[in-house]
Amino acid sequence: MRQLNRFALFMLLPLAACAAGPSSPADTGFGPSPLLPAPESSLMTTVNIAPVRAPAVGFLPTAPNGFVVTQFGRGLTHPRWLYTLPNGDVLVAESNAPEQHDEGSGIFGWVRKQVMKRAGAGTPSPDRIVMLRDTTGSGIADQQTVFLSGLHSPFGMALIGNQLYIADTDAILRFDYTPGATRIDTPGVKVADLPAGPINHHWTKNILADRSGKHLYVTVGSNSNAGENGVDAEADRARILEFDVASGQMRPFATGLRNPNGMSWQPDSGALWTAVNERDDLGNNLVPDYMTAVKDGAFYGFPYSYYGQHVDTRVKPQRPDLVATAIAPDYALGNHTASLGLVFYDRTLFPAHYRGGAFVGQHGSWNRKPYSGYKVVFIPFVKGQPAGAPEDFLSGFLTADGHAVGRPVGVAVDKRGALLVADDVGNAVWRVAPRNDTGAAVGTPSAQ
Repeated sequence: MRQLNRFALFMLLPLAACAAGPSSPADTGFGPSPLLPAPESSLMTTVNIAPVRAPAVGFLPTAPNGFVVTQFGRGLTHPRWLYTLPNGDVLVAESNAPEQHDEGSGIFGWVRKQVMKRAGAGTPSPDRIVMLRDTTGSGIADQQTVFLSGLHSPFGMALIGNQLYIADTDAILRFDYTPGATRIDTPGVKVADLPAGPINHHWTKNILADRSGKHLYVTVGSNSNAGENGVDAEADRARILEFDVASGQMRPFATGLRNPNGMSWQPDSGALWTAVNERDDLGNNLVPDYMTAVKDGAFYGFPYSYYGQHVDTRVKPQRPDLVATAIAPDYALGNHTASLGLVFYDRTLFPAHYRGGAFVGQHGSWNRKPYSGYKVVFIPFVKGQPAGAPEDFLSGFLTADGHAVGRPVGVAVDKRGALLVADDVGNAVWRVAPRNDTGAAVGTPSAQ
């Protein structure tokens, strides 16, 4: 089946450049109880990536009424992930898949690279962290420096005391950090290896510190779409790990999570939540990406089942004993939306409606007709639980004729309480704030 899919991808490559219109409002894969149709079987993989188009001069994404948008950082190179330091500086991971990626060689690798180029993801990994600083309070960074370089497909960042932790694709590194520093020149110390190796299918590794600073939580994606590389290739993958900072010990915290990326602490319940990308090739409306509270010791199905105990018959051998223990996630985020970024809003700058709710960066589909994602959505929470349908919060990245002028990835909250969004196609970091935030209204705000 995998060889047939590879051939189909080659044959369908020209279609990836064809515009197919904006994302569909008819997707039923949202909410706590999404509608899951029967899986569809096909010999050919659908390829439908919104081809990249340079945005018009002065382009700004669309935010809700009462908010303004500024281009906080510009001229970046494939910015993927964000982290706000206590002094207000913003770190940006400029990163992409490592060269030694499982899909980077042979005919399939060549085809994949051409498709990724059309999607704006053909850039070699810059392998660095950039610092953005706004010294004037304008909502636009006026200082930009290379903060760390010589990394290996970096992604997650976390500060504990004066120790800055960086998650490369294959290791966690620790650096000494001086508040206010514009760069770090001292070498880092490797404190833990992370699963990588010759396949390393989902290469991004995110990290998040707990409130005590005693633990880091680490996301590790699967080594396949749905186990086609063999179950042995999934050893130590598709999970969130807990790293003990003092001892250096690592343990599985939750397993069966196909490709977790964003993590954030829900401010009311204190629970750890994650955003997870689910599997492909089961149809336009399977399987929804999701976010869920992560329970210690829980199993979430991958690769044997999806969305709880829905068995994926493609996986061999089957494990009905594990499927019987699989937990259904808490909230579906739409089919093939590539929901990556996740941050809960725990500040007071935004109206009360947003407090305690979740912002999710949806990178956008590559194999769904019509498109889905390509925006940032907001999910309201009440008493620590989702309490409503997703709301478009930052959109306009997908044109009416089906071209992408941006693709949101990481989301973060800045020191003043505004939302920051990394856009790895627009090569920018966007800042969204209420119009009454004086700084955000300076510069070139969006007249929303």
